[in-house]
Amino acid sequence: MKNLGYYNGRYDLIENMTVPMNDRACYFGDGIYEAAYTRNYIVYALDEHLDRFYDSAEILGIKIPHTKEELKSIIEELVHKVDCDEQLVYFQVSRGTEMRNHAPAKGIVGNIWITLKPMKLKDIYSPMKLITVEDTRFLHCNMKTLNLLPTVLASAAAADAGADEAVFHRGERVTECAHSNLFIIRDDGIVQTAPADNMILAGVARAHLIEACRGFGIKVEEMPFSVEEMMAASEIIVTSSGTLCRPAAYIDGVSVGGRAGALLKRLQDKLLGDFFAATEKPLI
Repeated sequence: MKNLGYYNGRYDLIENMTVPMNDRACYFGDGIYEAAYTRNYIVYALDEHLDRFYDSAEILGIKIPHTKEELKSIIEELVHKVDCDEQLVYFQVSRGTEMRNHAPAKGIVGNIWITLKPMKLKDIYSPMKLITVEDTRFLHCNMKTLNLLPTVLASAAAADAGADEAVFHRGERVTECAHSNLFIIRDDGIVQTAPADNMILAGVARAHLIEACRGFGIKVEEMPFSVEEMMAASEIIVTSSGTLCRPAAYIDGVSVGGRAGALLKRLQDKLLGDFFAATEKPLI
């Protein structure tokens, strides 16, 4: 198949799939999601994505109709039904199906949506253009919910400005990007990123970059930084499942970074190497 859509056991081409109007995702965006990449039909860091998926569902009181191992098996089976071995795997669970009512019924069971489509990792060595956007999202950004309208608006603004991504800030405090986490390399060589509080979604790639830094003996500080500090940093790094570790060259049309290239490349090579090593074809 050229792509695949899945809903509670049914699957077909994405463009042929439909979902019930009474799915609470349609009315309220009442659900959570994850996205990961494949190579050689192997989903990178799937266990970590599933852990976060189930953690978010537990916080929100959403009942996933499968155990973690069952859902993992479903995803790994579906991946092999798509013609291309490099895919974006998106999966979500809504709270369930019922007539529209803000307060959900007791005991309602979630609906599983999965989509798979051909997609490669971005070129992580290619610098990005960013814009800054005031962060007007709610205060539960640590949960990967379906409520993404502020992200949609920020992404549209970035596209209109000819940029790749939008950087959110609450006043002077930088939080994260519309689809990504953000790091800076300071002039003293310390790598800094926003703390994993309710203002950001702690990404899987974020955790991998922190681990890589510490493996190299590079000090990492998880503490807030300002827009001014970001603009003055030696490097600005965008991390996500699709970009891993990609630098920013311009923010709001101003040239930034470019002063810690050797350290940046060391981190890029490490994260990309880990991705390729984890998705190598198994020996027969």
